This record gives sequence, C-alpha cells and structure tokens, in this order.
Amino acid sequence: MDGRLLDAATSGDSVTMKHLALEDPDVLLGTTAQGNTCLHISTIHGHEKLCTDALVLNPSLFWAVNANDETALVTAVASGRTALASNFLRCYRELDLSRDAILRPDIHGFNALHHAIRRGHKELALELIDAEPALSSAVNKLQRVSHVHCSDERLLGIPESSDRGAIGYNALHAAVRNGNSVIADKIMKKRPMLAREENSKSNTPIQLAVLWNKIGVLKVLLEHGRSLGYVVSSSGTPLLVSAAFRGHVGVARELLRHCPDAPFCDTEGGFTCMHTAVWNEQPEFLEFILGSPQLNKSVNMRNRDGDTPLHLAVQKCNPIMVAALLNHQHIDVTVLNSNGGPANWNLYGIIDHAKTLNWNEVVMLMMKSDPKDASSILHLYKEAEDMVTESSRKDIKSLTETYTGNTSLVATLIATMTFAAAFTLPGGSSSDAGSEGLPTMARKFAFQAFLVTDTLAMCSSLIVAFICIIARWGDLEFLLYYRFFTKKLMWFAYMATATAFATGLYTVLAPRLLWLAVTVCVLTSLLPILTKLLGEWPSLKLRFRLGQTFKRDLLDMV
Repeated sequence: MDGRLLDAATSGDSVTMKHLALEDPDVLLGTTAQGNTCLHISTIHGHEKLCTDALVLNPSLFWAVNANDETALVTAVASGRTALASNFLRCYRELDLSRDAILRPDIHGFNALHHAIRRGHKELALELIDAEPALSSAVNKLQRVSHVHCSDERLLGIPESSDRGAIGYNALHAAVRNGNSVIADKIMKKRPMLAREENSKSNTPIQLAVLWNKIGVLKVLLEHGRSLGYVVSSSGTPLLVSAAFRGHVGVARELLRHCPDAPFCDTEGGFTCMHTAVWNEQPEFLEFILGSPQLNKSVNMRNRDGDTPLHLAVQKCNPIMVAALLNHQHIDVTVLNSNGGPANWNLYGIIDHAKTLNWNEVVMLMMKSDPKDASSILHLYKEAEDMVTESSRKDIKSLTETYTGNTSLVATLIATMTFAAAFTLPGGSSSDAGSEGLPTMARKFAFQAFLVTDTLAMCSSLIVAFICIIARWGDLEFLLYYRFFTKKLMWFAYMATATAFATGLYTVLAPRLLWLAVTVCVLTSLLPILTKLLGEWPSLKLRFRLGQTFKRDLLDMV
C-alpha cells in the first residue's frame, strides 16, 4: 500500500485519498503486510466518510479480505463499529453488491452476524438478518451455543435459519444456559423438536435445565410437554438422578409436580436418585427423597453391585446420611450386596478412617441399628485398633516428637514458674523477733491454699516432664498406654498453676482491691475448664448427638 494512502486511511483524510485515487484508480486496492486495504484501516479507526467515499470510488473493496479472511464489514462488527457497519449495509443495498460480500466468514468461520451476536449488538444483528437472512443459516466450528441468538420472532420465523451450535448444542440449549424462560417458550412454540435433541455429552436441554438448576426454564419445558419429564438420556440417566447428582431439591420438586411418577433409576448402573444423592453427599436431597412417598421406596433398592443407599453411606463414612437412612421406618439393615455383605461390612473398606470421629460415629450408629451384628463390628474395631497400632509402630519417631515436644516444654515452664513462686512468697517474710524469715501471711487461708496448689502444680509438672523424657526412649506401649495419663496430669498441673496464681494474687490484693482479686480468681479458675471443653468439644458434640448410643471406649484411637 502507498504510504500516503496508509496515512490518509489512518487519519481519515478523505481528500488525500481521493487525489491519490484520481492519479491511480488501482491505488485503493493496495494492501499492508497483513492484507488490510485502506477500507480495513479506515474501518478500524471508525472514519465513516472515508469508508463511504472509498466504496463509491471502488465498490470491490467491499469484498476484499485481509490475512484473516475478514471483509471490511466483518472488521467493523468485530471492532465494535456498529454505526459504520450499518453504513456498510446501506452501501450494500444501494450499490447492489454480490451476496458473497456480506455472507463471507472470516478464517474462524464467523460471519458478521456471529460477531454481532457475540458482542451483544442485538439491533445490528437484526439489521444484518433483514439485509441478508441467509446469514442466520451459517454455523461455524467454534461457535458457542450461548451466542446463538434466537430472541426475536423474525429469526425464529426464517425456515433456513440455523439453530445449531458447537458440539451438538442447539438454540434451546443456549436458552437453558442463559436461564431465559421467555426465549425457551418461543423456541418451544416454533421448534419443539429441539427439546429432545442431545448434545455431544448426551444432554438434552431439559437435562441441562436440571443440572444447572434452571427451575423457570424447566417449568416452561414441562408445560409444553409433560412427556419431557420422562425422557431418559441415551446414557441411561433420568432427570431425577441428574437432580440428585447436583442436589437440586427445587428442580426435583418441580419435576414431580408435573410428573409424579417420573423415573428415578439409572438404567445402566442401577443407581437410583437416592444412591446418587448419597454417593455425592447431598444430605438435603436425601432428606427430600426420604420424605417423598413416590421416592422413599428406593431406600432398600440395590444397584448393579447389590449395594443399597445405606451401603454407600457407610462406605462414604458420612454419619449424617447414615443416621438419616437409619431413622427411616422402612430401612432394612440386613440387606446383602452382591458380595454377601450387609452395610456394616463396608466399614472394613474404610478402615483407614478409623482415627476419625466420623468413622467411630458410623460404627456406633450401626451397632445400635443392628445389635445382633454388634460382635462383628467390635471385631472390626479391634482390627482397626491393631492397624492403627501397627501404623504407629512405623511412625514411632514422629509420634514421640508429637507427644513429647510441646508437652515437655509447657511442663518445664510450669515447673520453673511454680518453683520460683515458692521462694517469692506473697507478702514477703517477717522481720519480727522470734519469727524472722517466716511468711508474714502464714496464718491466712488464701496463703495456705497458694502453698498447697503451687506445690501440687510444681510436682505434677515435674512428673510430666520426667514422663516425656522416658517417652523419648521410643517405647510404643508406653506412648499408647501412658499418653492418656500424661494428658490428664498435664491438665491438672495447669489447673493447679492457675489456682496458685489466683490465690496468691488474692492474698496480696484482698485488703485493698477485693473485687479485682475475686474477678481474677474466677477467670483463672475458668480458663482450665474452658481449655478442657475446647479440646473435648468434638467428642462432647458426638456424645450429645448420639445419647445412649455413644460409647466412649470406641474413641480411644481418635
């Protein structure tokens, strides 16, 4: 391209462009290294007058393409120059140009209509359709279904307009994705057959409405045809199973309102919607199923492997779902799977979870539900305990560091503080004749309590520190059987230290600031209790939740 023409196209200098064209008419056909003509360059910069003048001088510029196969019209739409694109359409009609000039797509298969839709230029898109309806029949390889524009009656009314997108998506898939029930209603009136078409992932539009929780669109589709609620995909998945997969209770409720006997079992693997809800850990959906008369009959149904929902809940080690199933009046805990095992036996498959509260809670729930099989569960617990012990033997070094590191540090600090406190008595020593060196407050009850608790704190912390030293020998039995005793003794040492501090402070401050001393005493006494409660809170919650079913002995591994 002539450098002067390039400058003129960039700046919008129409006068210079006309002078150059008068000198040499073919100069307008020159291109840059990217294949852009002066019309492309001027379009990018939005110079409407230069573009119009150039087209009048040489109409062939309209269908000239650059290196990306873009005409000036496609460049205008892709660049967001909607006013210029509208001007091109007027020129297209006035100059009576070839249809190829407006229909031609770029290198990716996008024509001007595709770009207008993708950029959200609805008015321009409708103007393009009016100018050339055939634009709506083009489908490119990369077009996403969400860009298929079908919200206008004019487009739906064009028989040859395309309703297809990439990877099998159609216009109704797009309406579902956008959650636009108005568009979905229009499509169902004009092209109802789209509702039964699957994409490349075997999903119909109504299947996607269920998966994406588009209740409004689902309602519209079902109102146009209740039979859509009974459609099972080519992969064998009914709508209720898809709803259970995502846990969409509202979708399932709307579906059952239109189709009370909608299918709920996967034809391939025998998974019911209850199996699916349990396996994907959707407790709210499980509660919905258990409360639905038409669905709760699946509580004892078996899948292809013979597993009931209870088998899967135990395998997932989910106590909430296990409890929900066991509370159902028609549950049968004795149902066997294809391997001849009841739900209890699935605990063997997750024995590596034996150190968690969930596993132990499931054990307690299953023991209560089937007392006759309690012996086998206790045997399982013994195996789990042996497994944990054996695993601990392999990790003896890290166990020793874990159990003794922080504990010995805290015990040493407490012993140091309490030992120093014994020689720094509150109130000081007496200098009176006959009682030199004796504590001045020896006869006060609070002082005596301070001495006793300080001594207890010092002795118990020293014992803990000594036990921690022995533990560093790496004896596993010592770690397993004395860890509990060490924890209790450490808690006692902390309690005694706090009490000694409170009583010592009370001894000094009571005559002057009684209220402050009492407050500090109460707070320091409550701290050990609060610490204990926080440490034991998970097991306490489990105790409250299970009531008489709770067995403290089963938590030794936790």
